[in-house]
Amino acid sequence: MTNIAVAKVPGYRELHMDLHLPRQRKSAPVVFWVHGGGWYAGSRTTVPDSILDAGGVHRILLSRGFAVADVDYRLSREAPWPTQLHDVKAAIRWVRAFASDLGVDPDRFAVLGYSAGAHLAAFTGLTSGSGSTDLEGSVGVTGVSSAVQAAATWYGPTDLLPAARGLGIDLADPDSSFAWLLGCPVTEDALSAASPINHVNAAAPPFLCVHGTADQHVSAAHSEWLAERLRAHGVRCDLHLVPGADHDFVGAPDVKAVIDLTVEFLCEAHHR
Repeated sequence: MTNIAVAKVPGYRELHMDLHLPRQRKSAPVVFWVHGGGWYAGSRTTVPDSILDAGGVHRILLSRGFAVADVDYRLSREAPWPTQLHDVKAAIRWVRAFASDLGVDPDRFAVLGYSAGAHLAAFTGLTSGSGSTDLEGSVGVTGVSSAVQAAATWYGPTDLLPAARGLGIDLADPDSSFAWLLGCPVTEDALSAASPINHVNAAAPPFLCVHGTADQHVSAAHSEWLAERLRAHGVRCDLHLVPGADHDFVGAPDVKAVIDLTVEFLCEAHHR
């Protein structure tokens, strides 16, 4: 099922989603795929070349009985934060609202994102059932939960202030990716509020964080920080550091192994 209209947002483009269903789709768990691209680029069909070269993650998830939903969100040069999170949550609510018609299990949802998409995936997991209208939004179907039962992140920024500093970004620069996301000048308070690590709570679902030790764009410390904070709150977080891997797992000795461990985590979380 492709190009499903999830929401019409006045003044913006319509939000769409592609939903890939397994052959045996009765009560299938769902994984929501959230693309990266610095919040300002990419689309729901974007998959890193390194992942595609290793056989992709969608095919394996489908073979294990998962449905996979490729999520659209408005990019940062279209609308500011937290619009991106609102749109991801809108897709989750839409699938849950129509779960019976689709043949999927509304109680077994997971989110998987990479890079900027991992930032959104982490936020989605950390705000499951939070009741925060500011972070939930009112896009598309409302009155339905956007909760997920597991979250997997690949090399995502979890604390935006050190992320900006690590990239040498001038917070007063109106043409930076952080300014496009948060407005200009970028304030430390805005960076803090938009950082997943500052929203960790004991009600979060199980997490998986995977990161390359040689990532030149987002330091592996981001996944380590999130894992430490989650564990301090009593939340399961599996942390896997990939030796020598840069962003997108470029240079990893075995990208397929990364995909496999991610799928196994999701299977365990959903008792597949």
